[in-house]
Amino acid sequence: MIDQKYDITDYEKNIENKVYDIKDGDFFDAIVVGAGHAGCEACLALARTGQKTLIINLVRDNIAFLPCNPSIGGTAKGHIVCEVDALGGEMGKQADANTIQLRMLNMGKGPAVQSLRAQIDKTGYHRSMQKALETQENLYIYDGECTEVVVEDGKLKAVKTADGKTFGTKAVVLTTGVYLDSRTITGEIINASGPSGFPYAKGLTESLVKIGFDVRRFKTGTPPRIDGNTIDYTKFTRQDGDENIQTFSFLTKKAKPNVRCCWLGYTSEETKSIVMNNLDRAPMYSGVITGEGPRYCPSIESKFVRFSDKDRHQIFLEPETLDDNVIYVQGLSTSMPMDIQHKMVESIEGMEQSKILKYAYAIEYDCIDPLNLYPTLEFKKVKGIFCAGQINGTSGYEEAAGQGILAGINASLYLRGEEQLILKRNESYIGVLVDDLTTKGTNEPYRMMTSRAEFRLILRQDNADQRLTEIGRRVGLVDDERYNVFKEKMQQIEKLNEEILKTVPNSPKLKEYLDSIGEKMPTQATSLKNLLKRPAFSFVQANEHIGLVEGYSREVLTAVEINTKYSGYINMQRDQILHDQKLEEKKIPADMDYASLSGLRLEAREKLAKIKPLTVGMASRISGVNPADITVLLMYLK
Repeated sequence: MIDQKYDITDYEKNIENKVYDIKDGDFFDAIVVGAGHAGCEACLALARTGQKTLIINLVRDNIAFLPCNPSIGGTAKGHIVCEVDALGGEMGKQADANTIQLRMLNMGKGPAVQSLRAQIDKTGYHRSMQKALETQENLYIYDGECTEVVVEDGKLKAVKTADGKTFGTKAVVLTTGVYLDSRTITGEIINASGPSGFPYAKGLTESLVKIGFDVRRFKTGTPPRIDGNTIDYTKFTRQDGDENIQTFSFLTKKAKPNVRCCWLGYTSEETKSIVMNNLDRAPMYSGVITGEGPRYCPSIESKFVRFSDKDRHQIFLEPETLDDNVIYVQGLSTSMPMDIQHKMVESIEGMEQSKILKYAYAIEYDCIDPLNLYPTLEFKKVKGIFCAGQINGTSGYEEAAGQGILAGINASLYLRGEEQLILKRNESYIGVLVDDLTTKGTNEPYRMMTSRAEFRLILRQDNADQRLTEIGRRVGLVDDERYNVFKEKMQQIEKLNEEILKTVPNSPKLKEYLDSIGEKMPTQATSLKNLLKRPAFSFVQANEHIGLVEGYSREVLTAVEINTKYSGYINMQRDQILHDQKLEEKKIPADMDYASLSGLRLEAREKLAKIKPLTVGMASRISGVNPADITVLLMYLK
């Protein structure tokens, strides 16, 4: 029986067969290559802003597929999902709709580093995102392999597919993920394939090199999947979800109930012994794998080698879907042979009898040097070509989605003849991510962390809508429904900011609440604003206990509390932003001849000429360019 959520009759009626009516020689305003998390956001951004868009994807089954961990969000990643949503993207809405457990990480720390993380029904997420694409006006889906981006006389003309078709276009967004000339590796078994056995892209890398991209080889991997019915959970620590917390989308009225939990455990000394005694069979150390892997998500064999003083490492048991009882063993990523994987799993307390349903593997793939791109994610050598996601050397679904929506927005603005969008470091984590990639580059799969953002107290996930909704509205992605919700919230915040200036009378209830949090009663009546500045004072809890204000949501109460409690630090960061803004406003001509600037050091000339920074601020963040070089540059521009 088909679940009512996926009613096929309704489904096919909405599609109206448009996705299948695609012919050789057809022209599209924009073409997106790849339908992972970057591709989905890019094609939806283009179609929703009126561009006739084609998305070419290897197989329909891997649209928005989660080949690695069955979760969305996490430290800093949750911030990006909220930003994608605030700009008018899709990931947050689909994550909320398919959440099976929601948690707020780092609750014991300040609001700047608190991050949403959701366990996702990976099957449901894939199906609902696929439906969003297939029913989107202006969007067409073609199942096939893109093998060539056609550039003639320096201008983008078309793309070609493996089955001999050519589609004309003015803009292309490359979101190929880990599929470019990819191969999966499990011990001695090496397969030419994409993740989870999906087909791989054979011919596109050669075309990218031909039109001027610098290509390198990266690597990532996954752990084994286990039959949850064969695990003794009494040997693990239960981790439940949180209630009454923020969701990813600002349109979601209430988080779905937590219906599954995760479990914390550890590898054993025996696990370490198995790994260390079989390093000669580990592709990571035998020379089979040559791609650069992620430093912040290493394989278990890398952990034991790099941290030889540790006898055990954390693992987390995470449910993959509501359809079955498959468990993802977070922290046990490996490319060891199958027989070694069996021994590793059986060496973990509580998993002695566990059955492996899917073996772990590493995957190597081609990606580009992100220094080939402007901070708009447009290719420097050919106008109209944009890149987003793991092709740019990043890791993670969230980083991909953030780049995807930015590339889609800029491809649309390019087609409309409007100035493209550059998200600044002081207004979004997406801006930090893209700035890092396009000014510093990366020699390993890049992962976003809160420590990368120098203005993280301002770039919180709770205020992503305040930072980015107006931008999304300006570029045409934020519809009336979302904009009205945003305006109502801002009006409520403004009203509450005035209300907290009122005096709160001393009362037995106030004393009872202050005593419960270890705070002293004020000697005389004081304003609610002054009470909010106390470290342990919670607006939400106090309001429930005392009834301080009426008619405000938890989100509005939280927003006002954070801005009040941390106003000193926030103002310091805003002052720094104003100082830095002066450099960001000083633009550098695109045809700047750095070789003619005699005061610049040779290294600075080479780096500046290669990266072609758009502003002095961007130039100042390039590795190898020092303050003295910036002074020379400023003098020349003046």
